[in-house]
Amino acid sequence: MNIDEFLGLYRSQRASAILRTSNVDLAREAMRAAVRGGFRVIEFTLSIPGAVDLIAEFSRDSNLVVGAGTVLTVEEARATVAAGAKFLVAPVIDPAIIAEAARLGVAMMPGCATPTEMLQAYRCGAALQKLFPAPGTGPVWVQQTLGPLPFLRIVPTSGVTLENAAAYLKAGAFAVGFVNSLFEPADVKAGRWDVIEARAKAMLDAVKS
Repeated sequence: MNIDEFLGLYRSQRASAILRTSNVDLAREAMRAAVRGGFRVIEFTLSIPGAVDLIAEFSRDSNLVVGAGTVLTVEEARATVAAGAKFLVAPVIDPAIIAEAARLGVAMMPGCATPTEMLQAYRCGAALQKLFPAPGTGPVWVQQTLGPLPFLRIVPTSGVTLENAAAYLKAGAFAVGFVNSLFEPADVKAGRWDVIEARAKAMLDAVKS
């Protein structure tokens, strides 16, 4: 899958499931629940112990597109792509990692908090711009930023919920990422996989309605 193919799939899916937890076994089961709920674009953050192994495991499913989050070094970019990651996500802009993602043939989504940072990421070659941390104005911020910068592909993550996801997309977001609003820590810790699966279905219904 090349970058354009990934962008086309992500655009059609409108949403990704982003998991951050401290237990590899819980991470596996939580993501399986999200996949049963319908998610095809999924992301394991490298703060999860054994995240690279999880990326390799889930990448064997041809129905899924797996990404690596919290990529902070060129070495991590190489290791996760070797394991099967088709896109890389970071909380900040690092031109070296953006360049390495391009060399590896995968989409890069660095975290950006301002229009200036988004334009910088775009000019460095980042295919997507992650809105992080999410501003309090939410969808209005996205709409206002896209006014003068319509070529950006903004993907809000932190702060996206079942209730506001559709508003972000209506404002012009390329897609959205669900983090703790999908994988509520209490549900993950308690192993309430049916709850996560049902929430995943509801979230995907919301973004595709």
